[in-house]
Parts: sequence; C-alpha cells; structure tokens
Amino acid sequence: MATFNPEQFLAQFGKGKTMLACPKKRILCTQGDAADAVFYIQEGQVKISIVSPQGKEATVAILERGNFFGEGCLAGQLVHMATATSLENSTLVRIDKQAMIDTLHNNPTFSELFLGYLLARSIRLQEDLVDQLFNSSEKRLARVLLLMAHFGKEGKPDAIIPKISQAMLAEMIGTTRSRVSFFMNKFRKLGFLDYKGGVHVHSSLLNIVLHD
Repeated sequence: MATFNPEQFLAQFGKGKTMLACPKKRILCTQGDAADAVFYIQEGQVKISIVSPQGKEATVAILERGNFFGEGCLAGQLVHMATATSLENSTLVRIDKQAMIDTLHNNPTFSELFLGYLLARSIRLQEDLVDQLFNSSEKRLARVLLLMAHFGKEGKPDAIIPKISQAMLAEMIGTTRSRVSFFMNKFRKLGFLDYKGGVHVHSSLLNIVLHD
C-alpha cells in the first residue's frame, strides 16, 4: 500500500478545498468572525493573536508549515476566538467545515494524522500554561526560542529561527520588550545564541530552562 502523503492530499483542490496565496501581513480570519473552515499551512508563517475586551493584543502562537488552525469550528465553535495573520508570503489550504468533516469520516489515515496534530497541540498548550504559571520570563523566553528552533526534533535544532520581532516575543511570554532585549543580549554574551545571518539558537540555551 502506498504511503499516505498529507501534502499531496491537501494539494488536491476542489470539494471544499481552496488554495490561498497570501502576502505578508494578510489577515486570514478575524477574532469574532464566523468560524466555518479549517486552514492548513503549506508554506510560510501565521501569527495567532487575541484582543482583550480592554483592547490589549497578545500573540498566543506562531504557526509554521504543517500546522492547522481554525479547527474549533469542528467542535461547534461559531466564531473565531483569535485573529490569524500571515507573517510572510504564505501558501495555505482553506478547507470548508463540511469538507473537513467528510474527509475525517472517509479517510482514516487523514483522521489519524489530524488527531495526532490535535493531541500534540493540546500537550503544547498545557506546557505553555505551566510555563506561564511557574517559570520566570527568562526561562519562558529561552523555551520559546528553543521551540521555534525545533530543538529535540531530528536530533538537533534548526540553524536559524524564523524572523520574529522582540515585541512579538514579549507578547508571547508576557513581559516587556526591554526585558526581552536584556535577556537576548545575555544569551548572546553567554554563547547560547548569535546573530550571524539571523538568530542562531544553540542547544546550550537549554541550560537556562533546566537551571533552578
């Protein structure tokens, strides 16, 4: 039996699946809009952010290739709970809610893939909550940088993390931009990262996360 290829499957458009070529800073869905589709990122980066009733914005996730978002509609969510914005030129697949439901019912392999994604997302959210409750902003920043570098996947982190502003990092870990700048400089001086052609994250940064 041929190996299931999710990229090839999702690239087969029609029947409720649409390809979206999105330029940088394109809003893909807005908090409060009707939730009627699931999105899959083929290329690029997408920022997930929320705005409080008081108007304060916070970045809750940076999603990359291979990630889904908007899946809340499958659980009866009527409106999007967050805004999704492309951070760079991106290619996405928009899957209508009913088309996604039909696919999950009719394709067990895809269902297994999607369930694995949801479980991994749930674990990540729990880890994020524990991180916010019990760790210092320095540890939270180190953890975010390691996650963005895919530390622990395929044996080693990527050489360069995706481009992200210090202000956005501050939103993600719940601190100020000045504190992020201070910690980034500290990490650089300690040799945990460098800026040669981008932000290179070294595995030694894990020392910050593990240190009590």
